[in-house]
Amino acid sequence: MFQLLLMIIYLAFISLGLPDSLLGSAWPAMDQEFSVPVSYAGGISMIIAVGTVVSSLQSDRLTKRFGTGKVTTASVLMTAAALFGFSISHSYAALCLWAIPYGLGAGSVDASLNNYVALHYASRHMSWLHCMWGVGASIGPYIMGYALSGGQGWNMGYRYIAILQIVLTAALIFSLPLWKKQGTDDTGQTDGEMKTKPLSLRQIIKIPGAKEILITFFCYCALEQTTGLWASSYLVLRHGLPAETAAGIALTGLILIGLGCAPVYPSIIHSTPEHFGADKSQAMIGVQMAFAYVGTCLMPPVFGFIANHISVFLFPGFLLVILALMTGMYEKMLPKVSVNTDE
Repeated sequence: MFQLLLMIIYLAFISLGLPDSLLGSAWPAMDQEFSVPVSYAGGISMIIAVGTVVSSLQSDRLTKRFGTGKVTTASVLMTAAALFGFSISHSYAALCLWAIPYGLGAGSVDASLNNYVALHYASRHMSWLHCMWGVGASIGPYIMGYALSGGQGWNMGYRYIAILQIVLTAALIFSLPLWKKQGTDDTGQTDGEMKTKPLSLRQIIKIPGAKEILITFFCYCALEQTTGLWASSYLVLRHGLPAETAAGIALTGLILIGLGCAPVYPSIIHSTPEHFGADKSQAMIGVQMAFAYVGTCLMPPVFGFIANHISVFLFPGFLLVILALMTGMYEKMLPKVSVNTDE
């Protein structure tokens, strides 16, 4: 049963990744239909990101009240409804409206599932969990491409993903009894741990090592997203390479940075119960993810501003500063978390 639940969790993370690349792959067709500038995709993306941050910050409260299984089921259902809403939208304003439940659903399921796996499964399963997100994020554009190339339109691409999410919701409903272990409820925490009240953001930040690990998460996603967005542009503008050549040269660097970054996120997430205590892990993971999303949204535009007003040549230095800050904060955090372990 324990392995069956793990398979369900993997499927849930595939579903979490499925919609993440849809907007980018569908937007060239969507913006023409709605007669809006290309840049308007950023507005929808920001609404989704804000919703994700909000729900991540609330994950501790929600999970302690309802349990991981129910929060995951409700979140996937909310995402399915939002995707179906996208598929029937005929205006940009409608897309913005449906982007709200889209973001709110994503944050809660992400934080809750990460915490559950961190508490009950080996670290390799956490790595596979995030691999499953990548599988979903890779499959999503292919489904959208199938709909577009078949003349069905972007609406059907979103509808196909919504149907897959509805099927997963049904599977999650039937799996609810599997989330309970002996001595725990479906939050994955023991009866004693469940008696603790949800922590406020102020209380979380006061935990020894919390500020450092939150900055680490912010820097990690800032590094990853800024690299992916600006690497090719840097090579074109700095070295005068043709765009197609820059994309190929940048690929090697992107692969190396990707290989370096890949283990960081799941490893730190999995060590959260050990560093901060199982009773605080859900709260910590929720806030960690909120800071990660903020780094994803904030820092690529920040470098865009630097490139536009100062120089794109600062790109390598910008990344090195973020990397140094991330490494320094993590190293500074390690001695402090021993206090949490000893308590």
